[in-house]
Amino acid sequence: MNQTATKLLFSFFSLSGVTHAVAQKDILLKNYHPVSIYHTPTTAISKAAYPVTDMHSHDFAKTPEAIAQWVRTMDEVGIKKTVILTYSTESGFDSIVDRYGKYPEHFTFYCGFDYTGFGKPGWIQHAIAELERCYKKGARGIGELGDKGEGELYSKPTPGVGIHIDNPALKPLLQKCAELKMPIVIHVAEDQWMYEAPDSTNDGLMNAAHWHVNMNKPGKLGHDELLASLENAVRDNPNTIFVACHFANSCANLDVLGSLLDKYPNLYADIAARYAEVSPVPRYTAAFMTKYQDRLVYGTDMGDQAKMYRTTFRILESADEHFYEKDQFSYHWPLYGLHLPGEVLKKVYGDNAEKIINYRQ
Repeated sequence: MNQTATKLLFSFFSLSGVTHAVAQKDILLKNYHPVSIYHTPTTAISKAAYPVTDMHSHDFAKTPEAIAQWVRTMDEVGIKKTVILTYSTESGFDSIVDRYGKYPEHFTFYCGFDYTGFGKPGWIQHAIAELERCYKKGARGIGELGDKGEGELYSKPTPGVGIHIDNPALKPLLQKCAELKMPIVIHVAEDQWMYEAPDSTNDGLMNAAHWHVNMNKPGKLGHDELLASLENAVRDNPNTIFVACHFANSCANLDVLGSLLDKYPNLYADIAARYAEVSPVPRYTAAFMTKYQDRLVYGTDMGDQAKMYRTTFRILESADEHFYEKDQFSYHWPLYGLHLPGEVLKKVYGDNAEKIINYRQ
């Protein structure tokens, strides 16, 4: 059908009162950008209610000018300190520390693990030596480690392919982290909808297709198995602090994370990059965050822009209802403010992070 015929047909349908039927058939889901029709209160939060430590960020600023702008943004919105999860060891870690070195009050650095030569004689001695060297250079934690089923994939320059956090060979490294008082920030698994088929029944379809986890690989661990590997490491290393990224990727069932927090006092969780996943269920999420207010820490993992920070503040602090942030998140669902009490915000924003950063056994 040519363009003219299409326009004539659409005009006919419009006059016939069935425009809505054509729209439902012709609009692609990727082009669906709803605008809320509800005239409910809108809260503009320019600065966080309490000083904030961002426990989950990365090397987003690549030039001195970009770093200086990031610092100005942090001061403007109330971010007291940002933890840069570098993933890195060796020269990669050193270069990041050197680039941000002008702002020691604003940035803290976490390094990766060095898996070079894993399984060969002398590997663990080398890995511990590099960990200690990074500590002397300024590393105050480990992260972000990441395992989506096939082993630790984030550390640079050598990822830990096939190596899960509960691998017995890592035990001396985890113990050294406890000795050096270096918390381990770790991402295990993905959220539930990433494992489900990206079809018409998938609640997170707008992201699930892009982030779909392919389980058709021999030996690959699934969501529950990865959570079990984390639990094994946390249980067997009680003097080591662990921070599970993104609500332990259990946003669809926070009780899973709650059960772990109940059992292991050395486990915390960050809330980074899961604001759009938990704010559609505000009462459930707010109740969870209130119950575990001593074990959750603020994080972003979404860049260094002021609007991003303020969007997270709006979700955590306000009681706003049914609003969209398509520029920040790509889901189709509306967001709701959690309206967390002040004492909860204060702990999540900064007090818990300071406790982790400065922990003593």
